[in-house]
Amino acid sequence: MKKDFVIVIVGPTASGKTKLGVELAKKLNGEIISADSMQIYKGMNIATAKPTAEEMAGIKHHLIDFVEPDCNFSVAKYKKLAYEKLDEIISKGKTPIIVGGTGLYVDSVLNNTVFYEYEESEIRQELEKRAEEFGIESILKELYVVDPKTAERLNINDKKRIIRALEVYYLTGKTITDQNNDSHKDKPKYDFCLIGLNAKNRQFLYDRINKRVDLMLESGLLEEAKAFFASPVSSTAKQAIGYKELKPYIDGYCDLDLAVENLKMATRRYAKRQLTWFGRYEYINRVYIDDDIDLADRCMEIINK
Repeated sequence: MKKDFVIVIVGPTASGKTKLGVELAKKLNGEIISADSMQIYKGMNIATAKPTAEEMAGIKHHLIDFVEPDCNFSVAKYKKLAYEKLDEIISKGKTPIIVGGTGLYVDSVLNNTVFYEYEESEIRQELEKRAEEFGIESILKELYVVDPKTAERLNINDKKRIIRALEVYYLTGKTITDQNNDSHKDKPKYDFCLIGLNAKNRQFLYDRINKRVDLMLESGLLEEAKAFFASPVSSTAKQAIGYKELKPYIDGYCDLDLAVENLKMATRRYAKRQLTWFGRYEYINRVYIDDDIDLADRCMEIINK
């Protein structure tokens, strides 16, 4: 295996990424960097399938369980921390293994994306005031003048992005389109071996998802969801699947069976979106979890090519 080589394991929820990552880390003297946008949050353990100490099996895991639930977190922050961890692991002579199913997180590392983040400005406040007074249509017309490409692709109802695009232009003199082009100019720092877990039989995956949800409930998911809604949480943490689907039951609007079925359905839909996302990668090495093979051995064959 080449020096400064990074293994990346992606795939849908319930496909076995965590277990595979640990098995490969044992074989490769590796450490794991999570690429899961919900496992970063403290306390959100069962719903996010955060690995337990037993499941980690002594393998060092990074970027898990380090953000308070009431704090927002961005892909830009993740990318910065992930590259710091890559440098740290490689400096110790170990193999970094990125494991997760959050497509934006994975993309940011694979593409070495440059992010532009700005604090809320007076310009934004002024644009929001004008949008309130004269309507968002007037702001969109203004955006058409300076950045027609972005204006063309934004929906009139997407007030936040319309204002953001115009704010960025007035702050930097660059359009969002220009910044998107600039964000991928830097080449990735490392060589990546991308492994994507999949299932030839989609029902095989869906059955695993349904079983996982049942196990989560047995492990105390309902109690965790009640605690989640009883505490302040950020807008990003609220996106986690596993809590909002149970809230109608917690609030007395439906029975538990219906809430659980809705949770299973939401999780299956999320898995489908993940498969679509990772299916875009031309250089992915697909490994099928419903094949009668040892997944770790198959991945080692791919890595050692």
